[in-house]
Amino acid sequence: MNFLSQLLRGIAFIPALVNAIESMFGDKTGKEKKDAAMTFLQNALATVDAVANRDIVDPVKFKSGISKIVDGTVECLNASTWAKNSAIPAVVNSQP
Repeated sequence: MNFLSQLLRGIAFIPALVNAIESMFGDKTGKEKKDAAMTFLQNALATVDAVANRDIVDPVKFKSGISKIVDGTVECLNASTWAKNSAIPAVVNSQP
């Protein structure tokens, strides 16, 4: 799978992943929730990589970029009516 396909699949999956992590780990810190999201996403991408060719030449930078997307998604969700109208507490950003 080429870089663009991998990136778009990761981005499309992140809002649902953040929402699921929030409902499962709502009482944990933002860092713990982000770590859980990153672990789940890494495992999902590793599974795809195991059965497909990949063109990502720097996995560390790719992971860093996905991490920033997770932070941005959390920020967007916390600023939206998703966080304001929900009985679930807002997602806590993992950045200091």
